[in-house]
Amino acid sequence: MAAARPVLARAVLQQCLSARLQVRPPENGSEAEWVEIQRGLVIYICFFKGADQDLVPKIVNTLLNVKLSENESGEYVSLLDLPGNVLIIPQATLGGKLKGRKMQYHANIEKEKGLELYSQFVTLCEKELAANAKCMEAGVLVKYGTYGNRQVLKLDTNGPYTHLVEF
Repeated sequence: MAAARPVLARAVLQQCLSARLQVRPPENGSEAEWVEIQRGLVIYICFFKGADQDLVPKIVNTLLNVKLSENESGEYVSLLDLPGNVLIIPQATLGGKLKGRKMQYHANIEKEKGLELYSQFVTLCEKELAANAKCMEAGVLVKYGTYGNRQVLKLDTNGPYTHLVEF
């Protein structure tokens, strides 16, 4: 039996009717800063040790083309075909492994490299959606969270359509 290939990245996909992510908390009298999307997909992404920039285009291609969203006719289409908005959230906790009663994150990529891959992931998603005629015509948005910070999420779904994809 062949040895299992190590997981280099993990993504959780959640369909949404709308989603709002706080990217900066309120401080010194200023209000919190939020990013928001309407119908589309929330992508939580975590990179593991061994992931590199060659993996990112494969992840983007897979996630934007997987047929998860229901159109008006009830058929499943990709986010590009819907078209729908995207909210990308860095989620280091997806790399957790239970040991006893505690979670450990030893497999997660180091913070600087993770930020680099996350930034590349966001940029490539933006480019792919901008290059898609349906998405451009519909004014599709790509919004994203800040890497390495705790953030508040408000999410309205049209069913608990949540999918885990490993790369």
